[in-house]
Amino acid sequence: MAMEYQLDARRLLCPLPVIRTQNRVRELDDGDLLEVLATDPGVLNDVPAWCRINGHNVLETGTREGIIFVRLQIVRDR
Repeated sequence: MAMEYQLDARRLLCPLPVIRTQNRVRELDDGDLLEVLATDPGVLNDVPAWCRINGHNVLETGTREGIIFVRLQIVRDR
């Protein structure tokens, strides 16, 4: 069963949010969901680009109460 997780990357500047996302994804299982919270607007481009390169699915991006978020689903090689 897929689990949902959250990564707080607020107040971190590029490339740290992507590095923290990469490190967290390594710990997660296929199908798990991760929501990355950030304040650096570059995250809206950088995390989805990282996901495309690594084969993970971006489910949603946006801003909620001034906090940027990217929701992604982990995809492992099958």
